[in-house]
Amino acid sequence: MPSLDGLDGRIAIIGGGIAGLMAALSLAPQPVVLISRADLGEESSSNWAQGGIAASLGPDDSADLHLADTLEAGAGLCDAAIAAGILRESGDAISDLEGHGVRFDRQADGSYAFGREAAHSRWRVLHVGGDGSGAAITQALAAAARRCPSIERLTGVEARRLLVRDGAVTGVLLQRSDRVEVLPTSRVIMATGGLGGLFDATTNPSGNFGQGVMMAARAGAMLADMEFVQFHPTALDVPRTPLALVSEAVRGEGAILLDAKGRRFMADIPGAELAPRDVVARAIHAEIARNRPVFLDARPALGDGFAKRFPGIDQLCREAGIDPARMPIPVRPAAHYHMGGIATDERGRSSLDGLWAVGECAATGLHGANRLASNSLLEAVVMARRAAQDVVGQATPSLRAISHVPHLLPQADPAPLRPVVSKTLGVIREEAGLREAIRTLLPIAEGNGPAADPAIVALSVAVFAELRRESRGAHLRTDFPEPMPGQTCRRMRLDDIRAAAQALGAHPLLRSA
Repeated sequence: MPSLDGLDGRIAIIGGGIAGLMAALSLAPQPVVLISRADLGEESSSNWAQGGIAASLGPDDSADLHLADTLEAGAGLCDAAIAAGILRESGDAISDLEGHGVRFDRQADGSYAFGREAAHSRWRVLHVGGDGSGAAITQALAAAARRCPSIERLTGVEARRLLVRDGAVTGVLLQRSDRVEVLPTSRVIMATGGLGGLFDATTNPSGNFGQGVMMAARAGAMLADMEFVQFHPTALDVPRTPLALVSEAVRGEGAILLDAKGRRFMADIPGAELAPRDVVARAIHAEIARNRPVFLDARPALGDGFAKRFPGIDQLCREAGIDPARMPIPVRPAAHYHMGGIATDERGRSSLDGLWAVGECAATGLHGANRLASNSLLEAVVMARRAAQDVVGQATPSLRAISHVPHLLPQADPAPLRPVVSKTLGVIREEAGLREAIRTLLPIAEGNGPAADPAIVALSVAVFAELRRESRGAHLRTDFPEPMPGQTCRRMRLDDIRAAAQALGAHPLLRSA
């Protein structure tokens, strides 16, 4: 493990994707330590983002229009004030990214080249290299971080626990396979990404099971909206783990969805292929459930221009033996983005003193029940900047003594959970499946085995999903198919989640405990 000498008391940033990198750069020249399991930008979902970053910078656009689209997609659960504030900062976020070396695609006249994605009323998605936006932004920020003298990088190290005393963060437990060590710190910014690795079919790195959410939950922080998992409608349906993404921007350019008989089954649905993601994902899921494969046909809209507009997707298709200029692309829904996570305020503060959360692991209120496409990278940048400002604006707490260093923990392994999570917490849910998930996951989450950490996250999703007895946004229950008026967001701590699981009859042996 890299030496921790001289790092005591530094602000710790956990996660090397766009949110973590942006937080570290925004804190300069304040000394920070950036902790990442892999090299900077590797094993992060932001590195794989294809579509781009939504920003209302076009001549026919405005922050108010962007907000209206966001609130509509969020199905009544967005925090309108939080959302408005984040969206208004899109211009500053883009300027910051460009200042760190990001070069967005432009038209011949020098103006931004905007793409359009589902549920956006305007062309407002900025991209880099066609469909290489996430990788290009991540690489530029990683290069800037390597040049920044105030950023100490700890890579190849896994953060496993937050240490807490008297309701405040005191340190981070770091681990490699054969060694455990503690970094004393009173300030942590969590930027660990999503939980797609809990599912068999995902577009996320398979090792991402919600580590940051788990650490925050174990430390006593409040979680919010855990039931809302967004399934991207069009993952490339070929044998591959994780699944490759076929960006929504392909549909934005005019590609259409076809069933096995060549029928455009989305034609009569409002918004058609550019309906909100939950609508498209469910329509595709219904076709596949009837043993009818689904295809995305870009031939009429793009033809031979496909490779120029989407070079990365073109390469992924060709590796699978598909020429998207001349063949329809087989697609299926896959777990893609988590709207829930660590509950934060508008500055990124969690309910735990000394813990901030940014990016996909955080629940700010921007996304509500269903994220508007490409709002996630914008949120990551804006909230990373805000959290950095908030951290430096506070007096530096004194370090507290750490009396106990936990023992070496087993390597976390979500694989044993994937069958039950994929079966019961997918695109369509119902009571029997949710109860099955809770019965299966609770004893694992309460144990000490390799699947315990991911089981805490999966159990949280299952409990939140069972308690939300309605259908809203990305959460569809066949037994409660309609939205219920007056529903709000839910926040719970891990103790409350466990108690709710037991009350639901999940673990008969614990009912009388």
